[in-house]
Amino acid sequence: MYERFYRLRERPFALTPDPEYLYPSRVHKEALSYLRYGIESLAGFVVVTGAIGSGKTTLLQTMMRGLDSRTTVARVEERVHDPRELIESAMIDLGLEPNGASKPAMLKEFGEFLVNERSAGRIVLLVIDEAQNLSLPALEEIRMLSNLETEKSKLMQIILVGQPDLRDKLDRPELEQLRQRITVSYHLDALDAEETSHYINHRLARAALGTPMEFPREVTDRIHARSGGVPRLINVIADATLVFGYGEERSEINKALIDEVITDLDATGVLGPRSNPNRHESVVPPTAPIATAPVRQEQAMHSTPNAAADRARTAEDEKLRRELADLDRSLKKREHDMTLRERELAEQRRVLADQFRLLKTQTQPQAAGAAAWPPASGTKPPVAHSAQQMHAPAFGPYATKRRSSLWRRVKNTLLGTPERVLEDSL
Repeated sequence: MYERFYRLRERPFALTPDPEYLYPSRVHKEALSYLRYGIESLAGFVVVTGAIGSGKTTLLQTMMRGLDSRTTVARVEERVHDPRELIESAMIDLGLEPNGASKPAMLKEFGEFLVNERSAGRIVLLVIDEAQNLSLPALEEIRMLSNLETEKSKLMQIILVGQPDLRDKLDRPELEQLRQRITVSYHLDALDAEETSHYINHRLARAALGTPMEFPREVTDRIHARSGGVPRLINVIADATLVFGYGEERSEINKALIDEVITDLDATGVLGPRSNPNRHESVVPPTAPIATAPVRQEQAMHSTPNAAADRARTAEDEKLRRELADLDRSLKKREHDMTLRERELAEQRRVLADQFRLLKTQTQPQAAGAAAWPPASGTKPPVAHSAQQMHAPAFGPYATKRRSSLWRRVKNTLLGTPERVLEDSL
């Protein structure tokens, strides 16, 4: 359309991601360095986030262009919510055919493929674009896939690329184990005014057939002010500027023309509302509030398919959160019951030990008074005594009678009472 008028071989501001037009800004060079480091160091997870239109897809394509034949890449781009769909998409991109196999069978085949690639000296790289659309079960499945490893290294590198909403999902408590495995993380910030000027003129120079045309700084500053430094919005404004200039046959672009272009784009709603391109987090709360009132009929009538899908995904996430909470409560109850049972067993053991010590103390005196049997050698057995011998008097059979007193004998003599005279009385 305007290529011949401005001596361009093609449109320099096309919205399709083209690595040839990647401007090596500071943030893009840093992001590429982080990606290369994550791949070469065989790190765990690599996460790259950025606002809509910040150049994430172009960055990915540039990174994959620099890979050699020792890297096998599987790229998952479509929106997947089910963990099985994620595995199937990765296998299909690697040239494997699931053929409706069960999940354990697919994982077995996938693991064998990874082992064979490592044996051949190749690294398998799984790249997931638009990862903010993954459901929580799908993200958990990715963590499980990262467990495929040898004793020394991982069998597969995983790169997650998405919008700032991805960081909100990764910050949820259900994904704590996945978040701990992220070793490289980078956020693509927007371009500043100077980088915006270099970005625009870099693309014009790449598409020029002869001497490249340039946008003056006052024009690029105006474009930066409206686009916020987001590459996609910069492309929209710059392309529309060339179209307007061609329609009015203006060989030079000036501030009056760019003001007219931006006014027209805002009036038609092409640029949309102004947003903050440097935000690192999502504007959507990480945990959707539970509805306390039924949805009104008129609200349901005006809901869009995307909103319905978002509500379904939020309901699925909320259901998973409740299931995890119930499981956590069940585990805590089992631990409490086991603690009580251990205390009861310890108390029973203590009571039995006390009873045993008491019984042992009572039997020791009885054992001490009993004669040991058999008797030791060289000792005489005790002589048994009869009952008579045991009750015999201490002074033998002749007990001495009680001797009569002197007055008794005198009395018996006077009264004539006979008194037996004993020999010992003489």
